[in-house]
Amino acid sequence: MSSGLTELQDGDSEADVNQPKRLRTAENEAQTPTGEEEERGAVDVSVIMPVYNASSWLDECLQGILQQDFTGSMELSVFDDASTDDSREVVERWRERLETRGIAVVTSGHNSAQPRGVGYAKNRAISQSRGKYLCFQDSDDVMLPQRVRLQYEASLLHLNSLIGCRVQRLPEGSTERYTRWINTINQDQLITQVFTSHGPTVVMPTWFCSRSWFLKVGPFDEGGKGIPEDLLFFYQSLRQGGGLFRVDQCLLVYRYHEKATTHSVTEETIWKLRVDFLQERVLSQLESFTIWNAGKQGRKLYRCLSPTSQKKVKAFCDVDENKIQKGFYTYEDSKERPKPKIPVVHYKDASAPFIICVKLDMTGGVLEGNLNSLQLKEGIDYFHFN
Repeated sequence: MSSGLTELQDGDSEADVNQPKRLRTAENEAQTPTGEEEERGAVDVSVIMPVYNASSWLDECLQGILQQDFTGSMELSVFDDASTDDSREVVERWRERLETRGIAVVTSGHNSAQPRGVGYAKNRAISQSRGKYLCFQDSDDVMLPQRVRLQYEASLLHLNSLIGCRVQRLPEGSTERYTRWINTINQDQLITQVFTSHGPTVVMPTWFCSRSWFLKVGPFDEGGKGIPEDLLFFYQSLRQGGGLFRVDQCLLVYRYHEKATTHSVTEETIWKLRVDFLQERVLSQLESFTIWNAGKQGRKLYRCLSPTSQKKVKAFCDVDENKIQKGFYTYEDSKERPKPKIPVVHYKDASAPFIICVKLDMTGGVLEGNLNSLQLKEGIDYFHFN
């Protein structure tokens, strides 16, 4: 066990970076373990924690790990992504307390001029770890004492799944709609609402999964700043047939602040990924569908669809009489002649299936009431996109 963070200097090549702890794959996982792995032995759960300039939050974060009531074996695997503050020193100050508690500590990092991104740091932290299960922990969040135990128990029952939990948002009241969505969508909606602008229905800071499932799906994209590595992994897990499950207890304090890496991802990047996944998973299976919203968001979705998907749009529907009275939407940018004209009708005169381009929890219950009045089933008759 290293006594401090292994430093990768500016001049280190990628080969140098990867050699000591190369990322295991499904193929090499089955090979004879190295002497180092045999000496270290496997543990039940590795807490995977990328770190970048997190010193102001680390004491509280590490205290949460120290206080876990899980009785199996645990380790903390930290990769420092070129922090310029004293994050490394803070982690080292906690080493003795964690190891005395029986939580092994594995640390490394690099001193390049620029951080290489969350995906890179997570992959390195996983590569150097040895847990049969992986508990992802952001360095600015705090896990509550039952987290590892309850998510580990859930993982044993829900194989090949991403396991999440309910969260407490800090500061209280920040991202109120998003936090309510995280905590209240039901088990079926974890699957049906994967296309919404909120992103993964099991949010990344709460992820827990088996190493074997990570190896089948991953690794994380290492494109760096602006790349939604969590959403890319989430969609790939679903493509591989992975499940989703949420422990319905608050097990994480999920901090909101302006320095969070999620702010570096543009809305347009997320939008394109969502449209492509919607077409792949839903629209490709439909003969026709209706876009619910004849306004800006509905028209934007239509314009972003492939020509094949556009031809399946039989109508827009809305509640706005001004839009309905116009009778149709003309796609002016189309190269077709004559230009496509899509009917605009009242939602009561439209037919399922619908792609809903109205934001959830933003109409005082009107949207939800209208959907309920039609006695439609989510995931079959309609899909939320916004």
